[in-house]
Amino acid sequence: MALDPAEQHLRHVKKDVLIPKIMREKAKERCSEQVQDFTKCCKDSGVLMVVKCRKENSALKDCLTAYYTDPAFYEECKMEYLREREEFRKTGIPAKKRLQKLPTSM
Repeated sequence: MALDPAEQHLRHVKKDVLIPKIMREKAKERCSEQVQDFTKCCKDSGVLMVVKCRKENSALKDCLTAYYTDPAFYEECKMEYLREREEFRKTGIPAKKRLQKLPTSM
């Protein structure tokens, strides 16, 4: 079984930490309606949120799990990681700093 050349260069920390981090961020964005519903329920329910927000929690878990277990979504996030890594290697600037707004001159 031959490994994909890009896959050979991904170390454990990248496959098991960095790419899943991108997956979590993107999945939260794509499940934003469920995140909002769960957050609102928790705020409205206070200490009873464990009991009162089961439906919203279940919907959120189902949405997130659908993304976490989707091989195509993993590949999409892996490619995003590889693009960011390549850009960092070219510029030396992390993606987070590149995406920040540059100050305007006065």
